[in-house]
Formats: sequence, structure tokens, C-alpha cells
Amino acid sequence: MRAFQLVGWRQPPEVREVPVPEPGPGQILVKVGGAGACHSDLHIMEAPAPLPGFTGLPFTLGHENAGWVEQLGAGVTGFVPGDPVIVYGPWGCGICANCRQGQENYCQNLGGQGPGLGGGHDGGMAEYLLVPAARYLIALGTLDPRRAAPLSDAGLTSYHAVKRSLHLLGPGSTAVVIGAGGLGQMTIQILRALSSATTVVAVDTDAGKLETAKRMGADEALLSGDETITRIKEMTAQQGAQLVLDMVGVDPTLQMAAQVAGMLGHLTIVGLGGGALPVNFSSPPHECSVASPYWGSLPELMEVIALAQQEKIKMLVEYFPLERANEAYQLLHDGKIQGRAVITPHT
Repeated sequence: MRAFQLVGWRQPPEVREVPVPEPGPGQILVKVGGAGACHSDLHIMEAPAPLPGFTGLPFTLGHENAGWVEQLGAGVTGFVPGDPVIVYGPWGCGICANCRQGQENYCQNLGGQGPGLGGGHDGGMAEYLLVPAARYLIALGTLDPRRAAPLSDAGLTSYHAVKRSLHLLGPGSTAVVIGAGGLGQMTIQILRALSSATTVVAVDTDAGKLETAKRMGADEALLSGDETITRIKEMTAQQGAQLVLDMVGVDPTLQMAAQVAGMLGHLTIVGLGGGALPVNFSSPPHECSVASPYWGSLPELMEVIALAQQEKIKMLVEYFPLERANEAYQLLHDGKIQGRAVITPHT
């Protein structure tokens, strides 16, 4: 089969021929419909040396995966060949306290390192993906696996980042989403679905993405700059926002986040830009909690799929065959993907 593999650090990945995996006891072989191209893949591809938790090269990229059950290993129940499924991304040990609560993203033994992230499991940018256990599969029903694939990360990560702060949101509250790319667009929709009374403010440097953000439900769409901070302060009677979600994570966006967050609020760092948040007694504001959530839980992914089935959230997608995967990542790097690029190995 063909697979899009990272073969060297700071080298473009390559489409290579590799053997089709054979599912062993308890395992499932999935025919990949779509695999989302994520900014975190760019961080891996551009790393000068192996990142923590990486076990060596080559490995197949792709941690946002959906498709159809192709073959069941011995003892697997609950699915039959042809079932459309989405693959939960962070694969934990299954036995630690966090895993037993469905929070395999916070596995205490393996760190929730799933497929396509260099932790010893090949990802889904290939014609087939070997999944080690049936618990990682969620039925999609009538959803198209190609369109649904980004829900497993872009959808789940955004959902978890919002849900943990829902107690702060309600009538009179404000949520600021910094970065209106694929994750930001999904976050805006989830805010609308879970807390319709919240005023949602989108911030970005790209006017086109801000227009998309408004179509997705943002109440305000502001070009990033000093005047943005002034505007948000005016909107919140100088108090700042209850929730600020930085989907970028570089120094300028984190500095902005600290300036527009409110006392007793949440400043949530979702983006992997590598910036540092300036912290002192006065900044962020008093008792403003800062967190960097990682993915989400298995039950939360089930909730994301339910929202998608109810058509309350949707991901803008642009499809690329496996042979054009490097082109998709270049467009992602250049900020020219409006929503999510999805690699489709079987087109």
C-alpha cells in the first residue's frame, strides 16, 4: 500500500510503498477515507531532531483519521466490515486512572501518544490504518468519513477547550478566539452550540478568515492589532473576557491574550506556536487560570460526533490525494487553507 511517511528530519515526507498491516487479536484494520493535515504535523516535519516521545524514522503521518472497517482481528466485536468509523487519536495504556475515565489523552504511562505522532504507531495518511483496539473507534452513522476526519482532533481539541470553561459562560459573558483558521472556526461553532448567549469575538491577521469566522457565528471579527485590545476592553466594560482561547500560541498572540483576559477568567493555550506567556503579579489578571489542554477524552469525541450528526458543527475541508500531500502542507504553512486540508488516499 502507499503511505505518506516522514523519512528524515527537516526533509519533505515521501509517498512510499509499505506492507498492508495484518490485524492481530483485538485489532482492527481501517480503510482510510480521510486524514486531516494539522499544524502539529508541520512542527514535527520542521523539527531539527527527534521530539520527546519519538521512536525513530520512518513513520506514517496522520493523526486525524476516519474511514471504513476493513478487517477485524480475532475477538473483535461491535463492528463489521464496511462500518464508517472515526478513530480516537490519543492512544493510552488503557489501565491507568485517567485512561479508565476515558481520558487517554492524559495517559499517565504513555502520554496519549497516538498514530502519526512518532510514538511507534503509523498514522492514517496511508491506504490502511491498523488500530490496536475497538475502543478507539466511534461509529459515524451517516457522516462521510472524508469530511468527518478532522473532528477527531480539530473538533475534539476545540470542544474540550471550550467545555472545560462552560461554567464561566452565559448571558453577558465574552469569549475571544485568537486565530480563525481550522481550529478557530470549529471553536466558534462549538461556542455557539454550547453557550449561545456568549458574545464570541474572533481575532486574526487574515480578513478572509475573519469573514469565514462571521459566517460560522462570531459576533465580532477583528483584525489583530492594538486597536483590537481597545475594542475588546470596550465591549467588556474594561473587565476583559471570561474566556480567551489562543489557537496560535506565538509571543504576540499570548501577549494579547493576557491583555484581554478578565479576572477569574480562563486563558487557554491551544496553539503550538511555541511562544511564552509573560506572567507576573498583575498579568494575566488576578486569579485568571492558564491552561494548555491536549486533545480531549473519548466521551467528548462521542459528543462531538453527535453535534456533527445534528449539523450544529461542520468543518470546511479541502481534499488532496496522497500524491499532493506535500502541496497541502505547503499551503497550510503559507496560511492558504481556509479550513482543514484532508488527505484522501483512495481518490
